Amino acid sequence: MSVYVERRGRGPDLVLLHGWGMNGAVWQGLAELLEADFRLHLVDLPGFGHSPALPASAGLDDWAGAVLGAAPSRAAWLGWSLGGLVATHAALQQPERVGGLITLASSPRFVAGDDWPGIKAGVLAEFERQLAEDHLQVVNRFLALQAMGSEHARDDIRRLRDSLGQKPAPDAGALAAGLALLGEVDLRPRLAELRVPLLRLYGRLDGLVPRKAAALVDELAPNSLSHIEPRASHAPFISHPDATAERIRRFLHELA
Repeated sequence: MSVYVERRGRGPDLVLLHGWGMNGAVWQGLAELLEADFRLHLVDLPGFGHSPALPASAGLDDWAGAVLGAAPSRAAWLGWSLGGLVATHAALQQPERVGGLITLASSPRFVAGDDWPGIKAGVLAEFERQLAEDHLQVVNRFLALQAMGSEHARDDIRRLRDSLGQKPAPDAGALAAGLALLGEVDLRPRLAELRVPLLRLYGRLDGLVPRKAAALVDELAPNSLSHIEPRASHAPFISHPDATAERIRRFLHELA
């Protein structure tokens, strides 16, 4: 299966993967800041935007494989939230294809546990239950969660909703599959296997990927770099685009 990719800019290749419920249009503002330095590949994940959905039985292997099938033979990858899981898995599957990895407001395990900060399992379960009733309303509720804590929360939600409306609504089955990935995937044991340079960007006010997770991942991936944007929530590239773009640019230029 082939995913839809919008390509723009010039320079070294950079693949960008959006988060749950969204599509590649969410990168519009950040792309304007990066396209002078990089050849951007703005992916619609399976079942989102213009990309067809995968079968209901598809797992993270299939999601990463679908993107790898449309990506350049070698590129840097940037994944936001759920997109960070997919990008990390692609780097584990085919490290020769990923020249550098950036995760943005993402976590190797999204659901909270006794020793791990994250989204409460009950919250995800409630989203899954509500999907069957009104999946687009669930997406709207998730947008509000992503902006919660941001000093620009209302503007952040508006920008997220605007980008969502630029493409077809997400497939209900893909939304359910994406929530299942957020609830079930645990890449923590595999982070030590990563053989690609890794930059992890976080928002200090993020309620979905709490900042406490950053320190724990420091231990799991000691060779990686991390930064916590002090006044950002779950979408630092929306609320603080210039600072986010500069950190991406600096990291990738140092790899060149």
